[in-house]
Amino acid sequence: MTITEVSAKYGISQDTLRYYERVGLIPRVNRNKSGIRDYTEEDCKWVEFIKCMRNAGLPIEVLIEYVQLFQQGDATLEARKELLMEQRDQLMAKIADMQKTLERLNHKIAVYEQVVVEKEKLLRRTEN
Repeated sequence: MTITEVSAKYGISQDTLRYYERVGLIPRVNRNKSGIRDYTEEDCKWVEFIKCMRNAGLPIEVLIEYVQLFQQGDATLEARKELLMEQRDQLMAKIADMQKTLERLNHKIAVYEQVVVEKEKLLRRTEN
């Protein structure tokens, strides 16, 4: 796949894909005879993984470390697992904080809705 196709498929700009490759978030992408990037299925799996992790808020530095560990082979299995577990714990804490915020917003909206209902009742009484 060309960079244009990968960009469209994953909703990531071509500049972002080039950046991911430059900083080591995805392995170097092979190029065809014309020098154009030729993404393999494996390259696309990396793009999809990185996009997913970035959408969850994982820092680029952590993902770079993960990719470097992955490239070192099976000797880093435990280190990779620990890194992912640490990120999972941080993500779970963020989700808990976001849930509290959502509950607070829902409460505030309910209060405003109640005020509107009360004002409508008052208006109906004064109209009658």
